[in-house]
Amino acid sequence: MKIAISATGDQWDAAVDTRFGRAKGFFVIDTETEETSYIDNTSNLEASHGAGTSSSQMIINKGIQAVITEAVGPKAGQVLRSGNITVYTGVGTSTIKEAYEKFKNGELKKQAL
Repeated sequence: MKIAISATGDQWDAAVDTRFGRAKGFFVIDTETEETSYIDNTSNLEASHGAGTSSSQMIINKGIQAVITEAVGPKAGQVLRSGNITVYTGVGTSTIKEAYEKFKNGELKKQAL
């Protein structure tokens, strides 16, 4: 499974970005191989509107199955739901590595979309 974590940077020790649509980027982890990649989201940082739905569509287009973030708004949630993406919340001010450990340990909550 590929998961995307809203991130302030492209390293394991970067902080989780509490924003979803306007996150600086997404740290992607393949849970089977633990290979990582990074999706830059700067195009949505200054968007006047539609950042959440645009970010959601980008996640779907990249073949990601789950998102870890602090919260997803209703419009972005609709797009993610249409792509069968599961959203996990409850990461707070974690690093990417800490959030991934919480995910693996089943400590995150699923957000109803």
